[in-house]
Amino acid sequence: MLNPVDDALIEKLRAALPDGSLRPPEPRDLEEPRGKWHGQAGIVVSPRNTEQVAEVIRQAGQARVGVVPISGGTGLVAGQVATQGPPPILLSLDRMNAVRGVWPSENALVAEAGTILADVQLAADGENRLFPLSLASEGTCRIGGNLSTNAGGVQVLRYGNARDLCLGLEAVLPNGDVWHGLRRLRKDNTGYDLRNLLIGAEGTLGVITAASLRLFPRPTRVGTAMMVVPDPAAALDLLALAGAHLGPGVTAFELIGGQGLHFLADTGLPHRAPFADIPDWSVLIDVSAYGADDPNAALEALFAAALTAELSSDGIIAQSDGQAAGLWNIRENIPQANRLIGPIASHDIALPLSEIPGFIADMPDRLARLGDFRINCFGHLGDGNLHFNVFPVSGRSRADYPGASEAVTRMIHDRTHELGGSFSAEHGVGRAKVGDLQRYADPARLEAMRAVKAALDPAGIMNPGAVLG
Repeated sequence: MLNPVDDALIEKLRAALPDGSLRPPEPRDLEEPRGKWHGQAGIVVSPRNTEQVAEVIRQAGQARVGVVPISGGTGLVAGQVATQGPPPILLSLDRMNAVRGVWPSENALVAEAGTILADVQLAADGENRLFPLSLASEGTCRIGGNLSTNAGGVQVLRYGNARDLCLGLEAVLPNGDVWHGLRRLRKDNTGYDLRNLLIGAEGTLGVITAASLRLFPRPTRVGTAMMVVPDPAAALDLLALAGAHLGPGVTAFELIGGQGLHFLADTGLPHRAPFADIPDWSVLIDVSAYGADDPNAALEALFAAALTAELSSDGIIAQSDGQAAGLWNIRENIPQANRLIGPIASHDIALPLSEIPGFIADMPDRLARLGDFRINCFGHLGDGNLHFNVFPVSGRSRADYPGASEAVTRMIHDRTHELGGSFSAEHGVGRAKVGDLQRYADPARLEAMRAVKAALDPAGIMNPGAVLG
């Protein structure tokens, strides 16, 4: 059993840490972005370096008090809020925000866990390098949280998830030991991969304090296009055609359902409608080019081939950075429009690519057994990640659908599982999806996860209630 933060522990922490390291929790510390989950904490501790993090973990272990790490607070599955149990320490890494070094010739950068993702990108850009992790929340989220949740984003198709962009870690383990693993190596075949164990563990196996990150040469030019497609099956064929024409030059390939564009219009969010009539389906494509290659010429050739193959009927190729930003603004504002409309249930799922068209075509009829809904489906088609969100019909609100959310989510997640997919593609498990993990995880995998947790964190102090419950 864990204990709550008490005055004795606060005094010990105050004596061990510099002035200003402790403060009472504020409302913003205890709520996730959608306002669905509200947490509690006995104290917020903001260390300035790794040894201070280790001291907090050691003190917490001795007192048997839970520790909930918080990064940018942008997570969508309540991994950063303790909703039950004794009030824990909320461990904020916002003061550990230094870029410790950049090695352009190695395509490597070391940043502390509290560094905002946009600042990591800027540090790489200053050396004419690219750090390709790109999220809508990149001006707020922090790299430690990105790694702890194995964040995805819009360029996974080309560069992979956060896991694929990390070379090494520095972390504090649940017993207070510091693991000095900040190697900048591409090859290190020396036993168990503790780095990949901590990435995606959501702070349940330790606290990431710094990371060695992979950089890439900056593309000389990037081309952006939006193309109308008749249906998701054609979008998938267009993805294959793009791969055949452009190879690894395709860095993003987003599927956008027409409902999302209608939501943008309905909510009045700023955007420039790309087509005279809102299409049922379209795709947003980014192509990176190097040297003298012209990405717009490549996109024009791709569009011509798509027209010939009847995979697209209309399209726009951005002629300036401003036009490209305008097209991406459409995609990035769709989640905000969703929040304004008010979803009944939101889902972050992954499917084998070949199963996606059938899933999208089949789910409306399945959901109709539960009621009348609107569906806004969009996402990272290139890596199989769909945001499949269910809304009230026009003129009604989610208050008119009492109890529907759980049934809708169960139907969608059950079907996803039947097709060999995942109920969480990029948001993690947190506390919101603990029940889903218990329901859908392979029993052997779940048992192995419990064994790892028990071995590394026998007292259960690290982010109690998250992932494994």
